[in-house]
Amino acid sequence: MQSVLQSTTGLGPTPVHPSNLDGKVAIVTGGALGIGFEVSRALANAGCRVIMVNRKEEQGDDAISTIKSESPNAQVEWKGCDLGSLKEVREVFSDLRNSLDRLDYLVLSAGINTNQYGLDADGIDRHFGVNFLGHFYAVNQLWPLLRKTDKVLGGKPRVVFEASEMHRGAPKNVHFASLEEINDEKLGPTELYARTKLAMILFAKYGLAGKVIKENGDGIIAVSVHPGAVNTAMQQQWKDAYPGIAGKLLTWAMLSFGRDVEQGSYSALWALTSPKIEEENMNGWYFNDPDTPGKESAQASDEKLGTALFDLSERIIKEKVGEDALVDWKECA
Repeated sequence: MQSVLQSTTGLGPTPVHPSNLDGKVAIVTGGALGIGFEVSRALANAGCRVIMVNRKEEQGDDAISTIKSESPNAQVEWKGCDLGSLKEVREVFSDLRNSLDRLDYLVLSAGINTNQYGLDADGIDRHFGVNFLGHFYAVNQLWPLLRKTDKVLGGKPRVVFEASEMHRGAPKNVHFASLEEINDEKLGPTELYARTKLAMILFAKYGLAGKVIKENGDGIIAVSVHPGAVNTAMQQQWKDAYPGIAGKLLTWAMLSFGRDVEQGSYSALWALTSPKIEEENMNGWYFNDPDTPGKESAQASDEKLGTALFDLSERIIKEKVGEDALVDWKECA
């Protein structure tokens, strides 16, 4: 629906089509499907080397085939990783850190949509594990490479989180105090999903921009974006989240009135490439649309909550993977 409105009335998000990205390198989680694929596609078609990270190899094969059909010389690859397994995250992303010479763009787009409660491979609420904690750990493992690109190679790397306006639906009693709090099976599907999007905004704003980047004096930029309600396969998960007529109606509504996936990629693409963020010192900000700052919820503006989330994330990772699991945020590859 919104794609039609865009073409006939000019309404909808401002289109973003990057160009001249030769020599740049990007990693896009969820990069072979949905919004992540459209981000990968746009970057690759602009000359950027793109590594897509997904669970299913057939998705990677299809994505590479599509991009190559448009740009035969595109540099596009696929890596398999289950973000719900912290040990696998360490293996895959430490390998990427050690094998790549630089990293200019990191897009965190993989995830589970609103769905029923369940545990991931580490015994963590699977929404939190896949959508947030796996991404937290991936960022940590790649941070020395991002710092090298900034400090040694003179690049200005950007980290972009695909968050959501649905962060407003996070439980009001969120404290990020313990794993027991995270594994609360009484929470509904929307609350579970919304909490992860709140976590993304808090991590970009207070964990990375407000803590790591500030303390290191890094030139890296970390922001979060809202892609809009987008017509992707993830919308089918409403049927699983709310069995029966309610789930079917929610799926119908999302598919009928949502943006198409290309439009859903514009916020992230703008955040990756616009000079305005650096020029106007917008590090850590949350954006609703291209060049449109969002107004976060009170929870997403709570620095103490951001600090608690950062500390809890590190504690859980060390508990599940080992005391040596985390890379020092001050390390440079």
